Formats: sequence, structure tokens, C-alpha cells
Amino acid sequence: MILTKAQYDEIAQCLVSVPPTRQSLRKLKQRFPSQSQATLLSIFSQEYQKHIKRTHGKHHTLEAIENYYQRYLNGVVKNGAAPVLLELANEVEYAPSLMARIILERFLQEHDETPPSKSVINSMLRDPSQIPDGVLANQVYQCIVNDCCYGPLVDCIKHAIGHEHEVLLRDLLLEKNLSFLDEDQLRAKGYDKTPDFILQVPVVMLCPLAVEGHIIHWIESKASFGDECSHHAYLHDQFWSYWNRFGPGLVIYWYGFIQELDCNRERGILLKACFPTDIVTLCHGTA
Repeated sequence: MILTKAQYDEIAQCLVSVPPTRQSLRKLKQRFPSQSQATLLSIFSQEYQKHIKRTHGKHHTLEAIENYYQRYLNGVVKNGAAPVLLELANEVEYAPSLMARIILERFLQEHDETPPSKSVINSMLRDPSQIPDGVLANQVYQCIVNDCCYGPLVDCIKHAIGHEHEVLLRDLLLEKNLSFLDEDQLRAKGYDKTPDFILQVPVVMLCPLAVEGHIIHWIESKASFGDECSHHAYLHDQFWSYWNRFGPGLVIYWYGFIQELDCNRERGILLKACFPTDIVTLCHGTA
């Protein structure tokens, strides 16, 4: 699904006034019925993450942490089974999983002589049964399972979706009888930053938006929507690096992208929202 900047901005503006819940996602689908659920979910998640990054600092001051911890303690004293942490996170507009991390760290600092390590915190968030307090373990669990944008459960889902699309891309390359090296094979050869696939025989894409075909040497799979923020970060951290090492390439944003971002074709980076159907394989001599 390729959107214009204006279409994307309209969707993003609708997300400003809604909480990051599954109910809000359903309302978004009703508001934009022509957009796919996967595209809206990706935009929904990315816009919320931008909001969290903008407001992250205010939730991590000593005053804020102490205030949240005391409110948590007072809440569970009244009713330990109530979703105290989840309601607190929603009230202050912070991701439930991140609120759970704040309270868990504060709890462990109070009960342990040394500050908890990041690995210990992450392990307890992945498996709340490790938390040495049954009430807090339940509170953390409620936050994890009700967070649709952050937390270990969301991380696992994103990883699985990303892997699923890499497998899909691999199958499509094999179906087209294209020779390639994957990321693991490239790393074994000593490359550190690598795209998902390097084509061993260059391919010319016959794109209706192009006057002439464009040669590509690599393909990167992104199981997300390509908005301005994420795409510019990928350009800086990944795509131009791939271009410098391997030449021109193709990025597939499986959930779509902003049309105006596909502006680097002549410089050697193409964007698509699906695997190209019209391709021409060049002989080695042509390359």
C-alpha cells in the first residue's frame, strides 16, 4: 500500500487523539476502510513509538519514578488484583510495558542491595513468574499482555513477522531461479552490515514509474511501513552503506511506504511495496 504524504499525514493526525489500544486500532480501520489492517497497524505502532520517544524523559525523572511507585503501592494495598499498573500507564499516557519496567526496577532497588542488571530486568519481563513478589508479577504480566506496541511479547511478534517476510522473499527469489547470497552467508564471508539478499546476477526491474529499467544488486526486506522517520534512519544506518559496498539495490516495505520517499531511484535505491513481477536477468557480460 503506497500512500501519498497527505494521506499518511491524515492517518497520523487521527492517531494524535486516540490511546494506543486495540479498540483504537479498530476505530482507525473504520475511519480508513480502504487501507489494509497490516498497514494501519504498522503506522499505528510507529506513530506511538514516536510519541513515547518524545515524552520518555519526563517519565524517568526521580520525582516521576517515586510518584509512580507510591501510586502503585497505594493501589495494590487497596486491591492487589486490580490492574493498577495498567491503569496508571494509560492515565499518564505511557506504554504499559515501559511502566512495568520502571516499577520493577524501583521494586528491586528497594529489596536488593545492588541495582538490578539489565539482563535480570529483561528476563523478569519475559517471564514475570521470576519476580519475587506475586502481586507485582501479576501487575507486570497484565501490562505485558495488554501492550500492543512495546514489551517482550510485541518484540517476539515483530521478530517472527520479520522472519516470515524474509522467508517469503527467499521463496520468491528461488521461484524466479535467481542466484543469491543471504545475510548469514554474507556474514560468514566477513561482512558486518549486510542486506538480506545479494543477487549474484544483477536484475533489471521494469517499473511503470521508471523511464528505463534499474539494475539492482541487493534486496532488503522490511516488514513495516516506510514513513519519513524510519526510512531516513534506514538510509543513514543501512541503505547507503549497502549501496557503497554492493551497488544499487531494492528495499521492499511489505506494508507500504510514503510515495514521495521513493526519490532515490536514479541514485540507486528503489522502493517497492511487494516483490516485483516484471524482472529481467542480465548476463554477466552486461553487468
